[in-house]
Amino acid sequence: MTDQPSPATVAVWGGEDRYLVDRATQVPVVHSVSFGYDDLDTWQDVALGKQDGHIYGRNTNPTVAVFEEKIRLLEGGEAATACATGMAAISSTLHALLKPGDRVVSVKDTYGGTSKVFTDFLPPLGIEVDLCDTSDVDAIEASIDAGCDLLYLETPTNPTLKILDLERLSAKGHAAGAIVVVDNTFATPINQNPLTLGADLVVHSATKYLGGHADALGGAVVGREDLVETVYGYREINGATLDPMAGYLLLRGMKTLALRVERQNQNAGAVARHLEKHPKVERVNYPGLASHPDHAVAARQMRGFGGMLSFSLGPDLEPVRRFLPHLRYAHAAANLGAVETIVGPPATTSHVEVPEDERAALGIPEGLIRYSAGIEDVEDLIDDLDRALDAV
Repeated sequence: MTDQPSPATVAVWGGEDRYLVDRATQVPVVHSVSFGYDDLDTWQDVALGKQDGHIYGRNTNPTVAVFEEKIRLLEGGEAATACATGMAAISSTLHALLKPGDRVVSVKDTYGGTSKVFTDFLPPLGIEVDLCDTSDVDAIEASIDAGCDLLYLETPTNPTLKILDLERLSAKGHAAGAIVVVDNTFATPINQNPLTLGADLVVHSATKYLGGHADALGGAVVGREDLVETVYGYREINGATLDPMAGYLLLRGMKTLALRVERQNQNAGAVARHLEKHPKVERVNYPGLASHPDHAVAARQMRGFGGMLSFSLGPDLEPVRRFLPHLRYAHAAANLGAVETIVGPPATTSHVEVPEDERAALGIPEGLIRYSAGIEDVEDLIDDLDRALDAV
């Protein structure tokens, strides 16, 4: 027997007992903006963080606190803080932990919004950013050796599904004195736990797999307590607060996280294997395929290969235009990780902010399609894809 529950059990029960009221079995949505105190000393202690409690909704909230505790337990971190969106979690982390003169090392294959922070927002603040070839581990390590205050990794990457060796790169980053941050949105804590592989912080777009129903925006930062407190302080003052109703919806979605991800892992793997053999598909990117260049690393550090894949129909958008309207069981939309299958090219989803020439330089052809497998029957998904590919 063990006292440590599995992730599936934590997803259902984790963090909820403290805020269940009047024998309720579900966490309430607390919409109150302020929280009152009859005793001034207690009020002051709570305000200064010397005692647990809540003061003002921009700072903390009981419903949001349960979401934070649940993701903390799932990722195995010391602390967690929630944000209004995934990009709020990412940008708050970077702006809170970096100062003029610092140097960031990352890779070229990060999410488009993250890439914009690296290329457009940090350099004017006097922060140097080096975006390395994602597939060249030696080049990443050489850049770290040249000086690194923060190492930012994303694996699997969006939308090319490349895999980074977290244990190796985290060790290299720490040897250089860097803080190691990992975006774990694609993998989810069901498939991968970067903190156990050496990362200091994990960031999530909770909008995606954690919520799982495409009805709530949110983000999270999990990891070392001192670093999370720094990020929280920045987020609190800059105001990117998670709304309590969104927190409730994310909590409700997380109860089925393990079930959904297990099914999405299976569906994505079956779809990837089918597409790999299809004559109209030029290339399939999925770390669960033996043909994937990073398959061995993925198999070592992931418990499942995820529900995301991408595949190329050619160098331009014309085949995509013909393909998308014929899909019956997929939303053509800029989202991922939901119970419904979602598809779209990076030009309108992950890298809509990035010009076409820069997408090409990143190895993202216009004919690439990002495919987020839902929980539908996989045979229906495969038949749907074949029907749409017949139109190409």
